[in-house]
Amino acid sequence: MKINRLFIMIIGTLLFLNSCATSMTPVKVNSTLPDLTESKFLSQTEAEEVIISNRCKYLVKGRSYTAPIGLTTKNDLKNAAKGIDEWVKLDGGNSYVLRNYKWVTVDHNGSTQLQVEFDTILCE
Repeated sequence: MKINRLFIMIIGTLLFLNSCATSMTPVKVNSTLPDLTESKFLSQTEAEEVIISNRCKYLVKGRSYTAPIGLTTKNDLKNAAKGIDEWVKLDGGNSYVLRNYKWVTVDHNGSTQLQVEFDTILCE
Protein backbone atom coordinates (compact mmCIF):
# COMPACT_ATOMS: atom_id res chain seq x y z
CA MET A 1 0.00 0.00 0.00
CA LYS A 2 2.82 2.40 0.89
CA ILE A 3 4.59 1.57 -2.38
CA ASN A 4 1.48 2.48 -4.39
CA ARG A 5 1.19 5.85 -2.62
CA LEU A 6 4.88 6.56 -3.15
CA PHE A 7 4.59 5.59 -6.82
CA ILE A 8 1.57 7.87 -7.29
CA MET A 9 3.35 10.75 -5.55
CA ILE A 10 6.44 10.32 -7.74
CA ILE A 11 4.38 10.19 -10.93
CA GLY A 12 2.38 13.23 -9.83
CA THR A 13 5.54 15.17 -9.07
CA LEU A 14 7.07 14.28 -12.43
CA LEU A 15 3.92 15.32 -14.28
CA PHE A 16 3.83 18.59 -12.37
CA LEU A 17 7.48 19.37 -13.11
CA ASN A 18 7.04 18.43 -16.76
CA SER A 19 4.06 20.77 -17.06
CA CYS A 20 6.16 23.67 -15.74
CA ALA A 21 8.07 23.91 -19.03
CA THR A 22 6.72 26.84 -20.99
CA SER A 23 8.38 26.34 -24.38
CA MET A 24 10.50 24.05 -26.57
CA THR A 25 13.66 24.64 -28.53
CA PRO A 26 13.36 25.25 -32.29
CA VAL A 27 15.03 21.90 -33.02
CA LYS A 28 12.53 20.08 -30.78
CA VAL A 29 9.54 21.85 -32.35
CA ASN A 30 10.73 21.18 -35.91
CA SER A 31 11.47 17.53 -35.17
CA THR A 32 8.24 16.87 -33.24
CA LEU A 33 5.57 18.79 -35.18
CA PRO A 34 5.85 16.81 -38.45
CA ASP A 35 5.10 13.59 -36.56
CA LEU A 36 1.98 15.14 -35.02
CA THR A 37 0.35 16.36 -38.24
CA GLU A 38 -1.34 14.42 -41.00
CA SER A 39 -0.49 17.17 -43.50
CA LYS A 40 2.96 17.11 -45.08
CA PHE A 41 5.46 19.36 -43.31
CA LEU A 42 7.77 21.30 -45.64
CA SER A 43 10.78 23.25 -44.46
CA GLN A 44 11.02 26.78 -45.81
CA THR A 45 13.80 25.67 -48.18
CA GLU A 46 11.76 22.70 -49.44
CA ALA A 47 8.74 24.94 -49.97
CA GLU A 48 10.73 27.41 -52.05
CA GLU A 49 12.08 24.57 -54.21
CA VAL A 50 8.69 22.95 -54.90
CA ILE A 51 7.04 26.30 -55.59
CA ILE A 52 9.76 27.32 -58.05
CA SER A 53 9.50 23.94 -59.79
CA ASN A 54 5.69 24.37 -60.08
CA ARG A 55 5.06 21.09 -58.21
CA CYS A 56 3.18 22.97 -55.50
CA LYS A 57 1.40 26.28 -55.01
CA TYR A 58 0.59 28.47 -52.05
CA LEU A 59 -3.08 28.55 -51.09
CA VAL A 60 -2.88 30.74 -47.98
CA LYS A 61 0.15 32.62 -46.70
CA GLY A 62 0.57 33.83 -43.14
CA ARG A 63 -2.19 31.83 -41.46
CA SER A 64 -2.14 32.34 -37.68
CA TYR A 65 -3.55 29.87 -35.16
CA THR A 66 -3.62 29.96 -31.37
CA ALA A 67 -3.74 26.43 -30.00
CA PRO A 68 -5.77 25.49 -26.93
CA ILE A 69 -3.62 25.24 -23.81
CA GLY A 70 -2.36 21.73 -23.08
CA LEU A 71 -1.11 20.19 -19.86
CA THR A 72 2.46 20.09 -21.24
CA THR A 73 4.36 21.79 -24.05
CA LYS A 74 4.02 18.59 -26.11
CA ASN A 75 0.25 18.76 -25.60
CA ASP A 76 0.38 22.39 -26.77
CA LEU A 77 2.18 21.18 -29.89
CA LYS A 78 -0.37 18.38 -30.41
CA ASN A 79 -3.17 20.95 -30.20
CA ALA A 80 -1.37 23.19 -32.69
CA ALA A 81 -0.89 20.22 -35.03
CA LYS A 82 -4.61 19.49 -34.93
CA GLY A 83 -5.38 23.12 -35.79
CA ILE A 84 -2.85 23.15 -38.62
CA ASP A 85 -4.37 19.99 -40.10
CA GLU A 86 -7.87 21.44 -39.88
CA TRP A 87 -6.85 24.67 -41.60
CA VAL A 88 -4.88 22.85 -44.31
CA LYS A 89 -7.93 20.69 -45.03
CA LEU A 90 -10.30 23.67 -45.02
CA ASP A 91 -7.98 25.56 -47.38
CA GLY A 92 -7.96 22.60 -49.79
CA GLY A 93 -4.27 21.87 -49.30
CA ASN A 94 -2.18 18.92 -48.24
CA SER A 95 1.03 20.53 -46.98
CA TYR A 96 2.20 23.38 -44.79
CA VAL A 97 5.26 25.44 -43.94
CA LEU A 98 5.80 26.50 -40.35
CA ARG A 99 6.80 30.17 -40.54
CA ASN A 100 6.94 31.06 -36.87
CA TYR A 101 5.77 29.97 -33.45
CA LYS A 102 5.82 31.35 -29.93
CA TRP A 103 4.52 30.56 -26.50
CA VAL A 104 2.72 33.59 -25.12
CA THR A 105 2.16 34.11 -21.39
CA VAL A 106 -1.60 34.38 -20.87
CA ASP A 107 -2.02 34.95 -17.13
CA HIS A 108 -0.27 36.10 -13.99
CA ASN A 109 0.50 32.46 -13.01
CA GLY A 110 2.77 32.06 -16.03
CA SER A 111 0.48 29.83 -18.11
CA THR A 112 1.46 29.87 -21.75
CA GLN A 113 -0.39 29.31 -25.00
CA LEU A 114 1.19 28.32 -28.31
CA GLN A 115 0.69 30.51 -31.36
CA VAL A 116 1.79 29.24 -34.78
CA GLU A 117 2.09 30.98 -38.13
CA PHE A 118 2.14 28.82 -41.23
CA ASP A 119 1.43 28.76 -44.98
CA THR A 120 -0.97 26.28 -46.58
CA ILE A 121 0.30 24.61 -49.74
CA LEU A 122 -1.21 22.28 -52.32
CA CYS A 123 1.24 19.81 -53.87
CA GLU A 124 0.66 17.35 -56.70
